[in-house]
Amino acid sequence: MILPQEIIRKKRDGGALSAAEIAAFIDGLTGERISEGQAAAFAMAVYFNGMSREETVALTRAMTGSGKTLVWRGLDGPVVDKHSTGGVGDKVSLILAPLVAACGAYVPMISGRGLGHTGGTLDKLDSIPGYDTAPNLERLRAAVRAAGCAIIGQTEDLAPADRRLYAIRDVTATVESTPLLVASILSKKLAAGLDALVMDVKVGSGAFLPSLEKARDLARNLVEVATDAGLPCSALLTDMNQCLGRTAGNALEVREAIGVLRGEAADPGLVEVTLALAAELLVLGGAAAEEAAAATVARALESGEAAERFARMVAALGGPPDLLDRPERHLPRAPVRQEVFLERAGTVAAIDVRKLGLAVVALGGGRKRAADAIHPAVGLAEVRGIGDTVARDVPFAVVHAGTADDAAAAAETLRSAVALTDEAKTLAPARIVERTESTAKRP
Repeated sequence: MILPQEIIRKKRDGGALSAAEIAAFIDGLTGERISEGQAAAFAMAVYFNGMSREETVALTRAMTGSGKTLVWRGLDGPVVDKHSTGGVGDKVSLILAPLVAACGAYVPMISGRGLGHTGGTLDKLDSIPGYDTAPNLERLRAAVRAAGCAIIGQTEDLAPADRRLYAIRDVTATVESTPLLVASILSKKLAAGLDALVMDVKVGSGAFLPSLEKARDLARNLVEVATDAGLPCSALLTDMNQCLGRTAGNALEVREAIGVLRGEAADPGLVEVTLALAAELLVLGGAAAEEAAAATVARALESGEAAERFARMVAALGGPPDLLDRPERHLPRAPVRQEVFLERAGTVAAIDVRKLGLAVVALGGGRKRAADAIHPAVGLAEVRGIGDTVARDVPFAVVHAGTADDAAAAAETLRSAVALTDEAKTLAPARIVERTESTAKRP
């Protein structure tokens, strides 16, 4: 028997763990023979000392093997998925999954809850009344067949070790560890039985990895480990130096995503990132040729077919069948709304996006502890971006809060997060920074 404290000690002292040691620790985590304190100590040891590629592959495989792996049969298209490393206002998955399904692929998307200052896709979906984010495998399969997509969380059967470690990382300041990020993301994706995966690696002030160098390293690690596991994978580095879209907060982001699907006026950056990731995924999965993919996804969005797939997915997983047409009837709304005016007029030159995310957490839209409940209605709306001009009577954002005091505190945080310039033409950063390719082949 390999004692967990010895495994922790070895990694704490900078040693390389064997596949057997990693497997033993993950088996103990899955069987709850390892305490929360030991899991936290392990995560912190990995955070400070890292893991080799071989260790990361072993950790990923051990976490994948802690539960069942889905096998899809009888589908007439590839099984694909997209995963984001997390960003403030990132509601891409809500649009992309039905969009890719409308283009002939199948998307069993296993998503997570909020980590640190970034929102989680499952927390957003929990704001939809009745939506089942933890269906059994039979219901998951039925939803994928009915709608072509299903965005859910980890079931009891899929990568259970990751589910436990994920919550601990959120509250122990170890989210940014590259090996833990890679193993967490890929274990869920490998368990979903995918044919292709595209990673959206965020970089900038609102990302877990603000530096381009570290974001590139994470993208490379994700692609390499996925390659070793036989999963075709590529990564797009996308900008997170401003809120993605105009909202940050669970129900608010669902409403914005529905607006994009319905063809309402949408934030160009959000649409650009979503379409680019969707096209990349279709090409990687073999559902579209490279020269035709961009036009294919644009048509699926404009035609309303993606919106129809979203409605079918929500209904198949227990949500209101008329959510797409009547979101205001179903999505919760905060009792307090406060416009946030800046101290002077000017053009937005820079935003500390992490502060925006932390403001949402402080409002109750994220977790300070693993057991915290989420307030689904709170958050930020009408958020301005870099290059936008604000006047004294034009708000930078609108805070949606549970109380007036909460709204006032959030407003102060937002004011401290924005830098203005008198330059009239301040260019926003490119939303697609660069691409990391996979050399993996289908097994």
